[in-house]
Amino acid sequence: QVQLVESGGGLVQAGGSLRLSCTASGRTFGNYAMGWFRQAPGKEREFVSAISWSGGKTYYADSVKGRFTISRDNALNTVYLQMNSLKPEDTAVYFCAARKSIWATTRTDDYDYWGQGTQVTVSS
Repeated sequence: QVQLVESGGGLVQAGGSLRLSCTASGRTFGNYAMGWFRQAPGKEREFVSAISWSGGKTYYADSVKGRFTISRDNALNTVYLQMNSLKPEDTAVYFCAARKSIWATTRTDDYDYWGQGTQVTVSS
């Protein structure tokens, strides 16, 4: 069992930056691919970014490419999402997810463990 705890959300003006963190319990963090997803009010949960076990492969939704950067520190059991040039349409609850595989995917259903989410609000 893996428990995930997100932090770093908040209120920011358009054009600003935030860094989300997700810390996992357990000693096998390096065996899991990790992803970030988000869900805006009235919308389905959508893929944002994902990273393979070693950090060697990363994936981004087209809507965040060039603005967001995913990274991980396996020694700290933590995955990060650096979000720059934020836009009001980035407003959502952001969820961290872990997949029982070293390879990441962009599909919500492929992830086995989920955090509780952290709210990101971008004002115009």
